[in-house]
Amino acid sequence: MRVSVFTEPHRGASYDDQLRFAQLVEATGFEGFLRADHYQSMGADPGLPGPTDAWLTLAALARETTRIRLGTLVTSATFRLPGPLAVMVAQVDQMSGGRVELGIGAGWYEREHVSYGIPFPGVGERFDRLAEQLEVITGLWRTPSGGSYSFTGDHYRLVDAPALPKPVQVPGPPIIVGGRGPKRTPELAARYADEFNMPFKSVEETAGAYERVREACDRAGRAESGRGPLMLSAGIVVAIGRTDAEAQRRAAPLHVASALPPEDPVVGSPAQLVERIGEFAAIGATRVHLRLTDLADLDHLELIASDVLPQLDGDR
Repeated sequence: MRVSVFTEPHRGASYDDQLRFAQLVEATGFEGFLRADHYQSMGADPGLPGPTDAWLTLAALARETTRIRLGTLVTSATFRLPGPLAVMVAQVDQMSGGRVELGIGAGWYEREHVSYGIPFPGVGERFDRLAEQLEVITGLWRTPSGGSYSFTGDHYRLVDAPALPKPVQVPGPPIIVGGRGPKRTPELAARYADEFNMPFKSVEETAGAYERVREACDRAGRAESGRGPLMLSAGIVVAIGRTDAEAQRRAAPLHVASALPPEDPVVGSPAQLVERIGEFAAIGATRVHLRLTDLADLDHLELIASDVLPQLDGDR
């Protein structure tokens, strides 16, 4: 099982907090550090000191780490135009020596868009834009060096783009598409993604999502296209401790009202987290993203590294 750590700096974390955390992620043997791409906290707490931009942060971390994978879960397609986003991600991939992954979604949290003056169209248009962004980004990365790329869609138009810079990874950084959507999300994952992620839901709900994605892959003829199988991953909200009291203390932020939909966290012992990861493995997941709420709680990270990772097989 591949094990990465997922964080939400919009809850309250400076760049220095994230740097300290990411370097410990690397030192303790996890595979990757991925972060949310949000500009505002989702409850009444303002999340001081305020938001940090996901791709600015990952660019800096690319130069301060050497091994771990770095990426987003997930970049909102409403935040950036697809051409400049392709340039950003390719540059960070170069800066990291080929360790970047692009998780991208349609965007959903209206309040942060209103707060920062970002257009927030209806859900249908957001998914239309996401589909075009995926086409543009992958098209730019896959255009041969010396060639140019053009695209005409309903929302974006590119004319003779030089399709530079090129990422280190060929044909481009892995793309992660995920979410709870029953139709368009599986279709987009089947067509464009390298990994489908189901975030923070029960094993039963995740199994249903995986089946929908498998069916979408069959309809899209993914096996015949030569692209290889779609990796399946699960997000797990984690609050574990050496004692029940310690676990409950770490779970306290999960009980605060926010805009997030209901989740299925693991609150308890390291053994309970190992068991949950095993349940996800049994339904086909080969990667998990462990969501840790407090970036200042380095002991939580070290506990997982010492008491959970050694019990899991495969690359971490």
